[in-house]
Amino acid sequence: MALTAAKRARLSRNIQYLILVAVVVLVASLANWGQIGHAFFNFGFVVEDSTFLPRLVQAFGNTLLYTALGFILGLAGGVFLALLKLSSVAPYRWISTLYIEVFRGLPALLVFIAFGYGIPTAFPGLRLDTYVTVMLALGLVSAAYIAETIRAGLQAVPAGQMEAARSLGMSHSRAMVTIVIPQALRIVLPPLTNEVILLTKDSSLIYLLGLTASQYELSKFGREALNGTDAGLTPLVVAGVCYLIITVPLSLLSRRFETKTARIKK
Repeated sequence: MALTAAKRARLSRNIQYLILVAVVVLVASLANWGQIGHAFFNFGFVVEDSTFLPRLVQAFGNTLLYTALGFILGLAGGVFLALLKLSSVAPYRWISTLYIEVFRGLPALLVFIAFGYGIPTAFPGLRLDTYVTVMLALGLVSAAYIAETIRAGLQAVPAGQMEAARSLGMSHSRAMVTIVIPQALRIVLPPLTNEVILLTKDSSLIYLLGLTASQYELSKFGREALNGTDAGLTPLVVAGVCYLIITVPLSLLSRRFETKTARIKK
């Protein structure tokens, strides 16, 4: 007797589940759990080293600070670039497009090197503060991505909103600032939240600047902690968990924004 389409689909799913369970059991049986525990989950050193947790909290705070600095500059620059790209003045559009394409095409690693070592080389005697360098490097890169997000959000606002504002006597600039941009920001909240997640991870590139111990972010802290303990890669695991503490809630927040935006559109 031939199976119906629904029964074939159910049978196919069951077979896939069995294969997945078999693979998991096989991998679990072959793994050296003692070695894995010692290399990745040996948390005894946290109790033995009384300075570990204070340094971890400091690195966690630095990561948040670096991310915030980059996002503030990136958001301001992104709005400015988006307005330039939508301008009726052609040179403004060319400048914005050139900037966006260059900084979206360059790896953030090269931007950090340029600000950390290129500027002092090109301008002897000019040495930027670490926090200023971080803000510029992260902010200029994120501005290119945020600009395209903001531009799409501005274009998603119905043209009738601008027309209605102009009919009430508002100038184009005032209507853009008070009517269009606030609506566009509500639309682009989900991708902006994702940009914060990317900035959080890109902050790990700050190690190129030659930080002091008090300026370490989570990644640098985890790597340096490896030298002072025999707990294997556990410090990096701890740093990774801290990154997840930051990024997972942001991911959930982004999905919530997406849900609310979808409801508004309906």
